[in-house]
Formats: sequence, structure tokens, C-alpha cells
Amino acid sequence: MNESPKSAQEPPMRVAILPVTPLQQNCTLIWCTKTMRGAFVDPGGDLDQLKAALAKTGVKLEKVLVTHGHLDHCGMAGELAKELHVPIEGPQEEDRFWIAQLDQDGPRWNMEAHSFEPDRWLLNGDQVTVGDLTLDVYHCPGHTPGHVVFHHAPSRFAIVGDVLFQGSIGRTDFPKGDLETLVNSITERLWPLGDETTFVPGHGPISTFGEERRSNPFVSDAALARATA
Repeated sequence: MNESPKSAQEPPMRVAILPVTPLQQNCTLIWCTKTMRGAFVDPGGDLDQLKAALAKTGVKLEKVLVTHGHLDHCGMAGELAKELHVPIEGPQEEDRFWIAQLDQDGPRWNMEAHSFEPDRWLLNGDQVTVGDLTLDVYHCPGHTPGHVVFHHAPSRFAIVGDVLFQGSIGRTDFPKGDLETLVNSITERLWPLGDETTFVPGHGPISTFGEERRSNPFVSDAALARATA
């Protein structure tokens, strides 16, 4: 469990990254340090590991948040929510078809996954709360049509699922994926959040929007300028 380091002054939000499933998807535990209430973002599997993280941190789980409907991100979200009696919020409803087929997708990938109905579908411009924290919701389609991103402005921190990675971007060859749409989501909805924003991707190490604008071969400023030249 990669947990954000303690500082002399406790920040309003703390984060622990817990890679789960054979695909090593970054499930993120976020919590409000004032209330010690938290949320799992994209609990795709390995529920024993996730519950152990709750016990270690002392966090009271308040809800489950989902960026998109792929099984490594939400295949076990419904089971966790039922067991711990918490609601599920997200993704945007255009990912309903992905969530509806989780029971079928699990055996295809040799993973446990179960369909569920979120308690709240999210829209661009919505907000979600975790304890006393408020996170803004950005609809960022392209990888999947209903993909959302969660942003905590005071911490300059975002959880972006499979929209953007360190040095790469999400696949667009799945049903209803689209490269141009994904690039527009990144440049029009993520870049305005600021170069200093740190983000947790769905897989791999964290990065900042500024670093990706400088060096990402797919969506750096230089790469996009070449593409439109």
C-alpha cells in the first residue's frame, strides 16, 4: 500500500494506492483527515486487501466511487458496497452497458466480476463528497463513453482512471472508444486543471499534468502541435 507521507500539518485529504487484480489496477483509498471517512475509487478486486487497508488506516468507508465500467476497475464494486453497506457513485450512465456485462466479462478474463446498479450516475459538473471533502466530477469520454474523473481542487489532485497515464493514454479500441474524443477530454477538461495537478492513473505510477504536457508522446503540447501542423 503506497500511502501519502505524513507531514507536520495534516492535509485535508490523504490517499493510499492499492494495486488490485491481475491487471494491477490502481484502486485508490481517499479519506478526509478531519472525519476519517473515506471512499474507495475503482475497487476492481482483491477485497480482502482493501478491507485490510481500511483496518490499517482506521478509515470508515462512506461510499464507493467508480471512474468507468471496465471489470478491473469495478468488477467487485457491487460486492464490496453490499458487504459494507455503502452506496456506489459513478460512472456516467453511458457506461451502463459495460457494467451490465460484468458477469460475462469476468470469466473471459479469468477474474471475478459482478454486475451492479450504481446508486448515483454522475454527470460533468457534478460533485461528490467524502467526509468534509468535495471533489469535482469531469466527464472524460474516449476510453469508454461514460468515463469520469475526480478532482480535489484544494489538494491539486485528480484520479483519472484510464484516461491518461504516465507517458501514455487510454486505449480507444474498445466498443464506443474514440481517440479524438479521448484527446479532447484530456486537453479540454484535464489540462485546464493546472500543470501542478498530481494524478493517479488507472495503472502505473503517478504523474502531473504538467509533466505529461511536456513529455507524453500522445498528448504533449509538442506532439499535438505536430499533429495539427
